[in-house]
Amino acid sequence: MIDFSNKPTFTGEKITLRPFHVEEDFSYLEECLEDPEVLKLTGSDPGFDREEVLKWYQSRNEQSDRLDLAIVDKEQNILVGEVVVNLYEGTDHSMNFRILIGPRGRNRGFGTEATRLMVDYVFTHTDLNQLTLSVFAFNPRARKVYEKIGFVFDSVDKDDLQFEGEWIDSINMKLSREDWEKQRE
Repeated sequence: MIDFSNKPTFTGEKITLRPFHVEEDFSYLEECLEDPEVLKLTGSDPGFDREEVLKWYQSRNEQSDRLDLAIVDKEQNILVGEVVVNLYEGTDHSMNFRILIGPRGRNRGFGTEATRLMVDYVFTHTDLNQLTLSVFAFNPRARKVYEKIGFVFDSVDKDDLQFEGEWIDSINMKLSREDWEKQRE
């Protein structure tokens, strides 16, 4: 098991990844969670219980079995998304990676930078063997980012999501520590 009790803050060129400051972040989190593009690309249903979601984010910094960090636009000093490593899998000594970028953070390179920063942090500060993720087939922009970072195709979950009357496949990808280290040479 990996211990993420310590919630780091680290900075890239355009963004800072840091623990959630729910009081100042929550209105921006709501904006992200209500965004039609976020709802589509994450396969989420519209509408949520505000109090339940508030409690969820208030508890993120207390979780030791996962790492949830806010993505903050350095220029505006506002939350534009989140990046998460969760769901430890003991058999493969791996964890799941996911990212969400809201409307204020899209098309600015934040997703690529946040992914790279988090992947580098995880492989530098843990002994995990790999990171895994799933991306819906109608999200080629995210898949391109993941491939740029080094994630490779692993498998497909056929017809994983029904969206607007169509079935959408989920593409499973992975990045091994070995492949990550080769990239850094």
